[in-house]
Amino acid sequence: MKNKMQIAIDGPASAGKSTVAKILAKKLGYVYCDTGAMYRALTYMALMNKVSLADEKRLVSLLDEMTISFRQEADGQRVLVNHQDVTDEIREANVSQNVSEVSAHSGVREALVRQQQEIAAQSDIVMDGRDIGTVVLPNAPVKIFLIASVAERAQRRYEENKAKGMTVELEQIKKEIEERDYKDTTRKVSPLVKAEDAIELDTTGLSIEQVVEKIEQIIQKHDFFQ
Repeated sequence: MKNKMQIAIDGPASAGKSTVAKILAKKLGYVYCDTGAMYRALTYMALMNKVSLADEKRLVSLLDEMTISFRQEADGQRVLVNHQDVTDEIREANVSQNVSEVSAHSGVREALVRQQQEIAAQSDIVMDGRDIGTVVLPNAPVKIFLIASVAERAQRRYEENKAKGMTVELEQIKKEIEERDYKDTTRKVSPLVKAEDAIELDTTGLSIEQVVEKIEQIIQKHDFFQ
């Protein structure tokens, strides 16, 4: 039986990981797993249920009580918690500002990593996040690490928010991204770091289509596709 193909895409906030991963998965006919959405879903549920974000034991318990799933639709992938669509809710500012605290708990990460590895074992997959190539799928044959300047990432987030009718100052978004970068790279458990065998790709100044094309070229050079 042929091994399942795994493509790991890591990088900081708003580097374009999810958008690129979704397009790649669709082109290749692979399953797409948005690991960041899983942490966001837990954060959202914790906020909704007034669970302290510092209470690791209660967060893990909450995770055991909820079901996170994905549904592919014509307009993209939807995120469901207990069969309820929370795709838009988990992208709101209060979730974005608190997800790093939730994801820093070792118990939370261990539980979600197990779920993510189970998903990857079932199908050819494109998975994006911050520790995919280092922790979740350390043996993935293709690992990409996307980066971009803080200014560009802030502008991207600003445009996304504007398209959704959300009004957040560009400077505020820039500050939030810088804070998120610091939290993600300095946390004790699974910090954001480029895997030794990952290929770094700077997306500053590139369109989504150009980034996808570059990753496709990297993938096509792999033995798996020969």
